[in-house]
Amino acid sequence: MNLLHLDSSILGDNSVSRQLSAALVDAVRKQHPGVSVSHRDLAQDAVAHLSGEILGAAFAPETDWTALQRSERAVTETLIAEFLAADVVVIAAPMYNFSIPSQLKSWIDRIAAAGRTFKYTDGGPVGLAGGKKVLIASSRGGVYSSEQGRTMDFQEDYLRTVFGFLGISDIEIVRAEALNMGDDKRATAIHAARAEISALAL
Repeated sequence: MNLLHLDSSILGDNSVSRQLSAALVDAVRKQHPGVSVSHRDLAQDAVAHLSGEILGAAFAPETDWTALQRSERAVTETLIAEFLAADVVVIAAPMYNFSIPSQLKSWIDRIAAAGRTFKYTDGGPVGLAGGKKVLIASSRGGVYSSEQGRTMDFQEDYLRTVFGFLGISDIEIVRAEALNMGDDKRATAIHAARAEISALAL
């Protein structure tokens, strides 16, 4: 079994999503001792945001590529290969301004590749990356699981949508929210998320 572990928080050791994603990886290791784990820190080793030049390589012959297009195409190929090789993907996804970190979005923009992880057909788009399990460690400063809060959630819903688009239906989200609403609520949320992780059948 291959596991790809992605961190995206800019908060380093103060990041709750990093703590929870590490706990998810540990839980998988305990249940599957032979698992091979690859870790990518999208905050420390950021993937460049797509630009017209980077994307343009897809529409030009390789002989015409610029040096940047060649280097970034190699990065994209590496990211796609890592993603496709993974049986389990663990993602630390904090909420930043109602959505995900731009560092994580940059990774998604690279691995969401027509003809590789999805395709368009006469009947609509079809995901090509099915058969994986995606485990998401979601952290939020406020409360967005309430009826009112859900109207501002462009984090968890987005992740479910994009991985569903790629053909992945086995998606588990472990959430810690209200993290910025006092020490007691923060501690309670982290404790509950860790308990949930311990109870997961992976």
